[in-house]
Amino acid sequence: MALQPSLRPLIIAGSANAPHTLDVFLDYVCPFSAKISKAIDTALKPLLDEGGKYYGKVKVIFRPQVQPWHSSSTFVHEAGIAVARVSPEHFWPFSLALFADQEKYFDIPTSDKTPIQVRESLQQLAESVIGQDKGAQFGELLKLKSSPNGGVDVTEDLKYTIKFSRQNGIHVSPTVLWDGLKQDQVSSSWLEKEWNEFLQSKVIA
Repeated sequence: MALQPSLRPLIIAGSANAPHTLDVFLDYVCPFSAKISKAIDTALKPLLDEGGKYYGKVKVIFRPQVQPWHSSSTFVHEAGIAVARVSPEHFWPFSLALFADQEKYFDIPTSDKTPIQVRESLQQLAESVIGQDKGAQFGELLKLKSSPNGGVDVTEDLKYTIKFSRQNGIHVSPTVLWDGLKQDQVSSSWLEKEWNEFLQSKVIA
């Protein structure tokens, strides 16, 4: 599946040139997305990264799935893209940290926070992963532009991810595509056994 160059850090497992693509649409404030992220890290990545059984055959792309019924979803996904911009190697570690801390960004905890306060909190989390120097760059990317309705410096990348989801009819998280086709059987409860069986049935190159 296509991925614009600025978002290449969203390839979180496997070789970027692998012939098969597993697109995983995740929302940072979705509990089921948090659950599957753990399985991706502990069960799936070891199979796809260097030394794994399927290295060079499959890549995994994290597809940010903004869900507007969660009030902070836009802000947390801006944060993920900002980390991808300033510290690409930390995109997945930051994503895991954000999933682990996701309850802080649920609707009720953020209901009395301004957007600036939410972004400041995300900057603190980012700095714990990427360091203060890069954290400052992160913060600059999330400052509102001078235009009253211009968004922030990662807005265009965020628009791309949202348009990609809409174009492909993605409505909920997590949703998984294999080489562009939905795989409704994939579950957030899958562990290494299930992922291994899935890959055995799908990898043909």
